[in-house]
Amino acid sequence: MAALFSTVPQATSSQVLHRKIKIKCCHEPAGLKHDSPIHNGLASFPEKGSTRAKPPRPRRIVLVRHGQSQGNVDERVYTRVADPKVELTEKGVSEAEECGREIRRLIEKDGVDDWKVYFYVSPYERSLQTLRNLAKAFERSRIAGVREEPRLREQDFGNFQDQEQMKIQKAARKLYGRFFYRFPNGESAADVYDRITGFRETLRSDIEIGRFQPPGEQSPNMNLVIVSHGLTLRVFLMRWYKWTVHQFEGLHNMGNGKILVMERGYGGRYCLLMHHTREELKEFGLTDAMLIDQEWQKYAKPGELNYDCEITGPSYFTHFADDQENLFAG
Repeated sequence: MAALFSTVPQATSSQVLHRKIKIKCCHEPAGLKHDSPIHNGLASFPEKGSTRAKPPRPRRIVLVRHGQSQGNVDERVYTRVADPKVELTEKGVSEAEECGREIRRLIEKDGVDDWKVYFYVSPYERSLQTLRNLAKAFERSRIAGVREEPRLREQDFGNFQDQEQMKIQKAARKLYGRFFYRFPNGESAADVYDRITGFRETLRSDIEIGRFQPPGEQSPNMNLVIVSHGLTLRVFLMRWYKWTVHQFEGLHNMGNGKILVMERGYGGRYCLLMHHTREELKEFGLTDAMLIDQEWQKYAKPGELNYDCEITGPSYFTHFADDQENLFAG
C-alpha cells in the first residue's frame, strides 16, 4: 500500500498442544519482556483506576477527498463499471500526488523531527489509488500504518446505475432533502451517518489507546489521514461536531484531491479554525453559529461541554423571541 497459501507438514495433536505460537501485531520492539503492555501480539490495557498516563492525542486529523475519478468526468461510467471499481483519471493521479506534498508541507511547518502519518482509507479503487499516490510524499519510516475501513466507503447509489433514472432520482432528492432521501437499492446520507457513527467510535478508541505507535515510541506529532469521499467526509464532520441536519444541508463537497484539517487546539480538542480561515470555512458551508462553536473548540479540553453554546440550526423554540421582546419592552 505474498503468497496467500503455503503448504506445511501436518502436525500431530500432541505437537499442536505443546507448540507455542507467537502472533505479532504490526511489529514487536526488540527486548520486549513478558510483563510488557504488548506481549505475543496481544495488548494489555491499564486496569480501571490505573494512574498510567494516556498516550498523546495525534496532532491533527486530515480529511482527504479522492482525486478526480472517471465518474467525476463522465457519469455514464457508472452504467458499466461498479462504483467500487471506478478509477482515477490522469488528472486525479496528479491531484493525489500534489495532495501528499501539501500534507507533508503542512506537517513540516511544525518544526519537529519525530512526526509520522497513519492512514484510514475507503476500500473503493479511486480512494486506494489516491492513497498510493499521495503516499509517495512519505518515506517508509514516516508511515506508521494504514487501515482499510469499509465504513468510509462512498454513499451507495445503487448497482450499475441507469443514467436517465439517476437524473430523475437526483431531482427527487433535491425536493425531498439530501440527508434523508434514499436511492433505490442504495443509501441515504442518514444511512451513511449510521455507519460513520460506528467508525467515529473506532477512531476515538484508537486515539484513546494510542494504537498508532508502540509503547515507548508514542509522540504527540502523529498525523491521521482519512482518505474517503465527498459526502462521507461531510457526514463525518457532521457526526464529529454534532451539526444538525439543516446545517449539513448547507455544506458543499470538498474539491477532488483537497484536504480539510482538524487540528489539535490549545486545550486538546480538534478544531477546523486552527488551520483554516473563517472565510474558507464559510465557503465550505459553515454558518456563523458553527464558526462560534469552532472558536470554542479551539480552546476547550477533551470531555468539556459547551454550556454557553447558543441553540444552533433551525429554531426549535419559537416562544423565546416573544420573551425577548417583552424583556426589552419592559
